[in-house]
Amino acid sequence: MGMDAVHPRVLGYFGRALSLELTAVQQYMTQACLAELWGDPASAQRFRHETVEELRHAETLVQRMLSLGVAPAASQLRPAGHGRDLVELLRQDLALEADLVALYAEASRFCGLAADASNAALFQQLWGEEQQHAAQLEAWLQSLVGPQALLPDRAMF
Repeated sequence: MGMDAVHPRVLGYFGRALSLELTAVQQYMTQACLAELWGDPASAQRFRHETVEELRHAETLVQRMLSLGVAPAASQLRPAGHGRDLVELLRQDLALEADLVALYAEASRFCGLAADASNAALFQQLWGEEQQHAAQLEAWLQSLVGPQALLPDRAMF
């Protein structure tokens, strides 16, 4: 598949991915600042590290879009998640990571079906990295609250 024949749906995945990655940059940056305000420099540092990781992903997407002759345009950033404590922040982050993981899984599957091997490989790489992020955040959350708190909230009867 030549550079000139990228499926429009693949370009759509790039736009959605860029929006989500930049949403993640904004969210982690905000949370780093919040953690700092709360007097928790260690958590602030971890959130800064996440900010840089997601910024690298955004840059990778922009580079690929430019190489395909497409102007990068993140269509919508979600508001940054904030909360009263670290546990709330991490729960929001896990929800955002789950969206990224799902998007990259779907995008790499579609590229496979469309015989677009190079974009499939890129989406697969990002998929793996976001799964790692999610696992690290989950481990961090678990270290704060214990394994029980990872279960979805259940109504009390």
